[in-house]
Amino acid sequence: MRTEIRLFWEVARRSFVRQLTYRRAAVAGMLTNLFFGVLRMSVLFALLRGRGLTEGFSISDAVTYTGITQALIMVMSLFGWFELMSTVYRGEVGSDLLRPYSYFGFWLAGDAGRAAAQFLMRALPILVLYAALFGLRLPHSWVAGLLVLLSTLLGWFVSFSFRFLINLTAFWSPNAMGMGRLAFTVLMFASGFILPLTLFPDWVQTLCAFTPFPSMMQSVVDLWTGKAEGLDALRILVVQAAWGVGLALASRLVLVQALRRLVVLGG
Repeated sequence: MRTEIRLFWEVARRSFVRQLTYRRAAVAGMLTNLFFGVLRMSVLFALLRGRGLTEGFSISDAVTYTGITQALIMVMSLFGWFELMSTVYRGEVGSDLLRPYSYFGFWLAGDAGRAAAQFLMRALPILVLYAALFGLRLPHSWVAGLLVLLSTLLGWFVSFSFRFLINLTAFWSPNAMGMGRLAFTVLMFASGFILPLTLFPDWVQTLCAFTPFPSMMQSVVDLWTGKAEGLDALRILVVQAAWGVGLALASRLVLVQALRRLVVLGG
């Protein structure tokens, strides 16, 4: 177990360092995210003014919401992630599965290093710039700040487990990219990234609540802005943890079936 933990730590560290080597690309990406954040913020301003600043969502909330979502978009990989899928199509998965460690743990460690680097190089600068230029609101207390940090970690774990599960479809399809792109499109909508879920009709919010997607973004926003406090905040964290564990177990079961299929086909 210790050897495996050291291995995963090294995988995460190297993934983190690899991301740091692309600093210019990270700066360009951060500025792009900031630009589109301003565009989204302007659209929300127009929408809210047209509706009389109702729905419990103010101009200040719009600034904070766009700042958080633009900062975390790469941390959560909301645009998609197909690295595992590519190793299946290139045949590298055969040698990967022969190695004596957890396949899920290996990819989880690599993604943790990637997400940490993205948080450092893109999320933090965007939050700082939003606070300096537009008055982004911070969590109202240090306890709320800790809950936001915990929610962000859980949101990343839910996101990774979902992405891992989607990538496993490559074991059954010669071109699973289409299914992956459809899944990530639904994710961006139902996670609350395109628009806050509170601005949608009740039936849409109810439908999204039965999916893991709000746990990847909307939960963090609700805790940061103070929309969820006390027992509501605790309920959000429990739901996030439940989705993370549930998707990780589902990934394990699907991976077992995928390996059986690989062996039957002589992979």
